[in-house]
Amino acid sequence: MQRESREPMTTPTTGPASALSLEQAREIAQAHHFVFCCGLHRSGTTLLFRMLREHPAMSGFTNNQVATEWLALEDEGQFLQSVYPPGIVYGGPGSFAFSPGAHLTEESELLTPDNKAQLALDWFPYWDLSKRYLLEKSPPNILMTRFLQSAFPHTSFVTIVRHPVAVSLATTKWSTRSLDSLIEHWLVAHEIAEADQKHLKRAVTVKYETLIAAPDAALSKIYAVLGVEPHPTTFEATTEHNQRYFAQWAEMATNPETRASVQDWIARYEPRVRAFGYSLQDPEMY
Repeated sequence: MQRESREPMTTPTTGPASALSLEQAREIAQAHHFVFCCGLHRSGTTLLFRMLREHPAMSGFTNNQVATEWLALEDEGQFLQSVYPPGIVYGGPGSFAFSPGAHLTEESELLTPDNKAQLALDWFPYWDLSKRYLLEKSPPNILMTRFLQSAFPHTSFVTIVRHPVAVSLATTKWSTRSLDSLIEHWLVAHEIAEADQKHLKRAVTVKYETLIAAPDAALSKIYAVLGVEPHPTTFEATTEHNQRYFAQWAEMATNPETRASVQDWIARYEPRVRAFGYSLQDPEMY
């Protein structure tokens, strides 16, 4: 799995952005609906993004042309713009939510009229602008919903949430933080995102576990909120990945060397985790 610090490969799908003025960018943005896919690293954002990108009314970035590869950098708008710092500036996976600077709202000084147009201008080359719905996915979006809503005239947000045990254990491959810290990072990020939800005009949240159990039903829920016709996905989902992490967690809970730590984390974090419908004590609950 490649790390965020690597430069992404890009393949523009329209003409060069430099051919448009900021005023033209504003006019084009007014005619489109921006759909932002939100969720922490390792939460299933790539899977969800690729499923949504199949909809005939939507255009999503296609920087990675190999459908069987799942790259940390692939198709993420945070690396293809010049307006706001990407998540790596705030520590990247497992860290960025701890930084106040990563939480951008409608009060951000970055939201000047020219910057709003520039963000659209930076992204337009990577979309098919003949489609009304323009899809973008970057993990830091989970803390930027209010900012993005203020940047574009028509927006929707699709957030995917995955069990903190699976996300935290998976993120250890990309972060030097302790598992304790990664669980706390999951909580901090989702608590901020939940507080921001009341400011959003159009948003929908799905659980990763629900998406992989019944993809078409989960997608139909999303499409109903977006106001488009349902569309089936060709991507297959599996519960295998979660089960692997749950088995690792169960082993840690019984291992004499790690058992006390797991018990401490459960005691400290269980009430906050339960608020999101999950459990550290019983990972199968969601």
